[in-house]
Amino acid sequence: MPTAVPAPVPAADDRCPCLSGSVFAECCGPLLAGARDAPTAVQLMRSRYTAFAVGAAEYLRSTWHPDTRPGALELESELRWYRLEIVDTERGGPFDRDGIVEFRARYRTDGERGVLHERSRFTREGRRWLYVDGDA
Repeated sequence: MPTAVPAPVPAADDRCPCLSGSVFAECCGPLLAGARDAPTAVQLMRSRYTAFAVGAAEYLRSTWHPDTRPGALELESELRWYRLEIVDTERGGPFDRDGIVEFRARYRTDGERGVLHERSRFTREGRRWLYVDGDA
């Protein structure tokens, strides 16, 4: 996934950037704060999108599988993420070992708009979901 311009971290009662319909304190906020782990691959995908949107690089690294995690993660200052659409999911529930989440993430950069369309693979190790990789 390309990287993002850090936006302000939402207030607890603001709408979550992942557009789930929940407020930040009930959606991605506790995950980014490390208060709990994502219960499903979709929720991890949503929280990772939010992390890109607000510039939470350390959260992105911590939720990336160690076998595919980059050595460093620089967030590009030109990108601004503004919409996430979950297209499809395969497995990825609380009792699954792996899952796939297909999504479209919309962004703006230098006055232009773009879309990242990816099928991301996730794996669950213990109770913790991790991002493995994706095909754009």
